[in-house]
Amino acid sequence: MRRIKAAPEKSHSAATQRRNQPSGLNRFAHAVHGSACPPSGSITIKTMRSLIFLLALAGVVVSALALRVHYSTGTEPCSINERWDCGVVNHSRYAVIAHVPVAAIGIAGYITLALLAFLSHRRLFFLATLVGLGFALYLSHIERDILEVWCLYCVISQAIIALLVLLGGLWLIMDRPPKQPVHNHP
Repeated sequence: MRRIKAAPEKSHSAATQRRNQPSGLNRFAHAVHGSACPPSGSITIKTMRSLIFLLALAGVVVSALALRVHYSTGTEPCSINERWDCGVVNHSRYAVIAHVPVAAIGIAGYITLALLAFLSHRRLFFLATLVGLGFALYLSHIERDILEVWCLYCVISQAIIALLVLLGGLWLIMDRPPKQPVHNHP
């Protein structure tokens, strides 16, 4: 019987080596605790990504409820009083942009955010959340200053996009390398 020698292991590429190193906030912990501490950055980043993905899906649901109101003619469950009425908001002339219901734009926006989170495109995700927040603030201005009626679904969506901006910002900085101390030598 002949033994076959195994081929020598090839060295890892630079990209593989970077991927295997601790990331973000965990680099500090890794430096403090030494190499005996396993890098847990990927767990934290995965958890953040999952939370962001779920919030984006919640945004899809809320936008779908608002779209249902847009096409409905009956009394809505969110018709609370003269200041809170989703029907007034979703049937106003401001509820459509270029023949597309604003709620449908919201659904498309949240699906895009969910995809960006799923694909881990952090920078693009954060930029998209800022655009979404700007749009939501514009719509809130219309509700407050022009219609003087609030839509409960719209306010919930506003809270979701604000949370996504905050989480997106945290997610963006989680994997940044720590600043290296400056050593002055005489």
